[in-house]
Amino acid sequence: MTNFSIRPVRADDRSQWDTLYQGYADFYKVAQTHEMRETVWSWLLHETKESRGLLAVSPDGKVLGLTHFRPFARPLSATTGCFLDDLFVSPDARGLGVADALIEAVRDVAAENGWSVVRWITAENNYRGRGVYDRVASKTNWVTYDIKP
Repeated sequence: MTNFSIRPVRADDRSQWDTLYQGYADFYKVAQTHEMRETVWSWLLHETKESRGLLAVSPDGKVLGLTHFRPFARPLSATTGCFLDDLFVSPDARGLGVADALIEAVRDVAAENGWSVVRWITAENNYRGRGVYDRVASKTNWVTYDIKP
């Protein structure tokens, strides 16, 4: 039985979210400033922005994990999909099913909205995360590319 709940981010979560999101950036070795996190936080709280966020929270209010996601157009299938941008679990909460619960909660949101797929990417060497992902989802054949504008 899980000893946490999943819920949308709230304004009073800012401090704990900030600590976790910095941990996420550190994991991927991405330099992040307070201003960058402030921008992302504003997206999560602004109703007209695409980005949404969910948190795993213990009964005493400690934030154990986070996920951010957004809808995206899928022209070839003429549907809307869900892109799971970020998923991070506090190191002291790993192994408790937090990642699974966050992914399942995003899946539920996608189903409620009639979105056709939940999709995400991860680093090749994110072995612990990939262990979860390989269990709950199907790896695709798609290769990702980036180009700077």
